[in-house]
Amino acid sequence: MLDKEKTAEEISDILDLEPLPLEGGMWTQTFKDKNSTGIYYLLSKNNFSAMHKLEATEIYHYYAGAPAQMLLLDSVGKIEEPVLGADLDSGHRPQIIVESGVWQGSRTTGEWTLLGTTMAPPYSQEMFQLADREELLKGWPDIEQKIYELTRS
Repeated sequence: MLDKEKTAEEISDILDLEPLPLEGGMWTQTFKDKNSTGIYYLLSKNNFSAMHKLEATEIYHYYAGAPAQMLLLDSVGKIEEPVLGADLDSGHRPQIIVESGVWQGSRTTGEWTLLGTTMAPPYSQEMFQLADREELLKGWPDIEQKIYELTRS
């Protein structure tokens, strides 16, 4: 079991994580073949996963640390805010599926959160689109503050 007293920096060192450009957070690819990819992904209190969408379904897995609050925005205007975590009685889920084309962003609710993701077909940079804050605000004006918190200027 991962020691909760470890810092985000210590976890990054142990797992050999690197900064993830554009999106934010720390990551490393743990698996890749012709069918799928897997990564470790670390969010810290000073960083977040900026709103983005992918051209394939992504499965998030919760491993350790504080719960992670997600924001999901689909093309028909639906807003979901699932929590990745271990407290099932509080509504947390250890696995969240984000369908292709859904805007997604997340942040830790504490010092750090260690997650993983799996994608099939395999992730490639061409699948990734970083959100434009102003465009998201046009589609979801009622959650302006949340969009500001999960986008970079």
